[in-house]
Amino acid sequence: MRNKFSFSLISMMMFAMCAFGAGSRFTLVIDAGHGGTDHGAPGAYSSEKNLTLKYALAFGRMVERNCPDVRVVYTRTTDIFIPLYQRAEIANRNKADLFLSFHINALDGIHTAHGFQSWTLGKGERTGDKGLRENLDVAKRENSVIYLEKDYRTVYKGFDANSAESDIMFEFIADKNRERSVELSRLLQREVCKATGRQDGGSHQNNLAVLRLTSMPAALLELGFISTPDEEDFLNSDEAVGLYTKGIYNAFMLYKNKADGNISVPFRDSTSDVAANVVPVEPVKPATTTSRRRRNTEDTPAQKSYVKPADAPKPAKKEVVSVPTGRVNDSKPVFKIQIFTSTAALKAGDRNFKGLENCEFYEDGIHKKYTFGASNNYNEIYRLRKQILDKFPECFIIAFKNGKKMDVNEGIREFKANR
Repeated sequence: MRNKFSFSLISMMMFAMCAFGAGSRFTLVIDAGHGGTDHGAPGAYSSEKNLTLKYALAFGRMVERNCPDVRVVYTRTTDIFIPLYQRAEIANRNKADLFLSFHINALDGIHTAHGFQSWTLGKGERTGDKGLRENLDVAKRENSVIYLEKDYRTVYKGFDANSAESDIMFEFIADKNRERSVELSRLLQREVCKATGRQDGGSHQNNLAVLRLTSMPAALLELGFISTPDEEDFLNSDEAVGLYTKGIYNAFMLYKNKADGNISVPFRDSTSDVAANVVPVEPVKPATTTSRRRRNTEDTPAQKSYVKPADAPKPAKKEVVSVPTGRVNDSKPVFKIQIFTSTAALKAGDRNFKGLENCEFYEDGIHKKYTFGASNNYNEIYRLRKQILDKFPECFIIAFKNGKKMDVNEGIREFKANR
């Protein structure tokens, strides 16, 4: 019978994939491994449960700050114990689009190892297909909402919950989830290792309980080896938190842009085609100055502080943004601020603009990359970016000439030469 299902069934499978994953917001569930009485792997002076919580919260905060269309759900935000099955239930109950579980690796004895690894659901050495079969059962159970829909037999014409075809459909869904999980795992290996400079420990598959009990794409991250002294030191450093967060965020955005296709805000010095060659600089000083400023001193994410001071002015006054009003000469470098990316054309006043007016976009493939402000004077755009950092902390400056995007550093050099 499996060799005779019709084209309509295939169409139903694809429709079901869209129906089960559809929603107004992308839901990301972040799981900090271990916690409470479960300390996880021990290091010389730190424990896995504390490190996983630190990294999970840091990544979650970055997503919350930069992705207005993503709903972030945490399995834990404090030092408490949560059984594995309950972590998966949190993801299933929230109908998550993606589940990420943070862990720290370790080796017993005197052995040492290095590197970042990511794991997805696959055959275990001892359990074989058991984990995959259990995951299929989870997919059937969690997606059984289809049976509760009014007139589902009419809407999903020919669908029989007890038929072999229905098994094929849910098996198709489970397979697609695993396929997407592997794709994400490979992105994580590339982006995290690029951001942190750590050794690539590879993308792996195994029968992991917290993954087989979820009904969506999922990956388990092993950030490094707490049992290796230099890796433990690095994992406990503030620098590592920022670097890992950047790498994981970049991988997440690349995955989400393909799987979801909604609003995305790039990390400022990500490896995207836009941001890769951007070198932050100070405002260009007038030609009469005798001082020479060092480059690369513009605010970085690690240097910025977004804590509202006690004597801050009223919110209404903070909304005033001084936008350059002079005419723009397209034959010279035109500087703009890129604020986010979308696959949709947004209307003026959309909440994603956070109150900014007269935003524009340029097209790059299927994406529309939104910008704010435009001036031939780099200093004006530099100051404008400072004014909107509270709204878009990861925004960055780009440049165009004759209507085409150019390297922003070349644009700055030309601006300086023409002053």
